[in-house]
Amino acid sequence: MFAKHATEQPEATIASETASAARGPLRAFGRIAAALTLAVSGTAAVATPAHADEIGPDPSEDSIEARTGPFDTDEESVSSLVSGFGGGTIYYPEDDSHTYGGVVVAPGYTASSSTMSWLGPRLASQGFVVFTIDTNTRYDQPNSRGRQMDDALDYLTDDSDVSDIVDEDRLAVMGHSMGGGGTLAVSEDRPGLKAAIPLTPWHSDKTWGSVDVPTMIIGAENDSIASVSRHSIPFYESLPSSPGKAYLELDGASHFAPNTNNTTIAKYSISWLKLYVDEDQRYEQFLCPAPESGGWGSDLSDSRETHCSGGDGGGWPW
Repeated sequence: MFAKHATEQPEATIASETASAARGPLRAFGRIAAALTLAVSGTAAVATPAHADEIGPDPSEDSIEARTGPFDTDEESVSSLVSGFGGGTIYYPEDDSHTYGGVVVAPGYTASSSTMSWLGPRLASQGFVVFTIDTNTRYDQPNSRGRQMDDALDYLTDDSDVSDIVDEDRLAVMGHSMGGGGTLAVSEDRPGLKAAIPLTPWHSDKTWGSVDVPTMIIGAENDSIASVSRHSIPFYESLPSSPGKAYLELDGASHFAPNTNNTTIAKYSISWLKLYVDEDQRYEQFLCPAPESGGWGSDLSDSRETHCSGGDGGGWPW
């Protein structure tokens, strides 16, 4: 596993943040699978997957930008003594009338899970089980982080106290900086993943042509640690057009943009996860056509895609 990529050295030291993770009480969960017929929205004509799942009310621009979605959430801490990774915090919807897609989120070099903790409740309140993990050491390289994300996915579906509400066939990964590099590495090794979102990713390997997971890379225009010209853009360009890819570049942002509550990251991450993990076409409208970039008042300095129907060899996986 992860044999292709050589050991890396960081370009810069990334500072970590401190935060405490509260442990929430767990309830007993029942597993109820939902299969609904979806209405097509947006600009591209897309066939409806029979097994898609509409979880939550019809979305709007306001709903995907809101800090809190329609689901009440709870959380539980996972001990650092767990095998394979450094523990973390699981955020999950309290509503147990669904099974949900699972998302593992990894931090960057020298950082702890607290730097990504804002994503936990924000994504969970939209209908996902989110696991923000700590790594075995804060100095672990991207490929090691990828292996630890792989172990965390297995823990989430097989051993966690919320495994009953996690759909093992609907899993995704996200990560910041070297955690973003780890996101690419685990996606290459685990093609059954439904989605990947590297955030201002760093990796010494620039070629990811064997990744077979729909991947949205979010770079930062003013990133001086993992510059988009040396990391995010080469990663994006190396990915295959199918099953779909996208690149968004945060206007004027630094490498550390993913470490604080960021509406632009959240709204497009929610939409990507909903579209590819839940196969919920209601969220197509926020991604297709590609979001506008470079104009006055735009949050994005660049935007590219091949995942919309009719894209350059891309298209939908169903």
